[in-house]
Amino acid sequence: MVERTPLHPERIHPVISLHLIWQIPACGLALIVLILLANEYAIARASRRVSDIPYVQPGQVGFMAKRQVLDVFIPKSEPSRKKPVVLFIHGGNWDSGNKNLYSFVGRRLASLGIVAVVINYRLAPQVRLPDMAADCAQAVWWVTTHIANYSGDPDQLFVMGHSAGGGLAALLATDELLFAKLGLTKNPIRGAILDDPAGLDMFDYLTKMEYPGDEQYLIPWGNDPAIWRANSALYHLDAGSPPMLLFVGERTYPSIIGSSRRFNQRLQELKIAHSFTILPGKKHVAMVTQLFWKSNIIYRDLQKFIRGN
Repeated sequence: MVERTPLHPERIHPVISLHLIWQIPACGLALIVLILLANEYAIARASRRVSDIPYVQPGQVGFMAKRQVLDVFIPKSEPSRKKPVVLFIHGGNWDSGNKNLYSFVGRRLASLGIVAVVINYRLAPQVRLPDMAADCAQAVWWVTTHIANYSGDPDQLFVMGHSAGGGLAALLATDELLFAKLGLTKNPIRGAILDDPAGLDMFDYLTKMEYPGDEQYLIPWGNDPAIWRANSALYHLDAGSPPMLLFVGERTYPSIIGSSRRFNQRLQELKIAHSFTILPGKKHVAMVTQLFWKSNIIYRDLQKFIRGN
């Protein structure tokens, strides 16, 4: 019997489960908490956070004040030097998630000398995928226009995302039309870092409907196969697509492994500069919680990637 698992019913869970916490002596638990807090304080001191900046005009029809906003994390070192920029898009099944859960990513990127932009975007059931992608593109447009005021270099802009956010990051990097609609003559993204991305090929996934509960994805994606295809990055790849880093957990959801392998194959066919790394033993949520540790492989490879592009 083959075990079937839905696409990615992702919710961020505590790193240490509650039943294990009670097995840790109180003094040991207090020490762990103190070490984590001290580490977080040390990292936070290296940057300044500017929160809840609207990336669309607040008076625009349909504006959602809590969703169409972003945070900027600015390194305190070398304030006069323009720095590379990474825009991070959170995951959450296209119907949940919040930038505030991922401030640790912004702080760690800033501690590496990178201006980090962590965004919110509208979610299902209020909107569907085309509006989510449009929000992310608007955030990119905001960065190209304003990030120089925050020590960032708009000509060194990279996108990064986990899970549903990884799929959106890939779409931003490959779909020129998203930016043409905003009046940009070319895609401003220099490269993409995809962390266990979901939604790279939702046309295939929703056409097959292989797993129990797959109907839930019709809420964010709708019923039109043309929309599934238009918002799946796999079908936008061409020889002019930017370089990419693709990381996949060895024990993540089968559908993510499958679509990531097809994406990697297409990158190879088009001779697009990229790397494809399978991280041993990693499940889907662990692929993002590992970003708490700034010495992990994703940050290490990201720094080399940015320097080389």
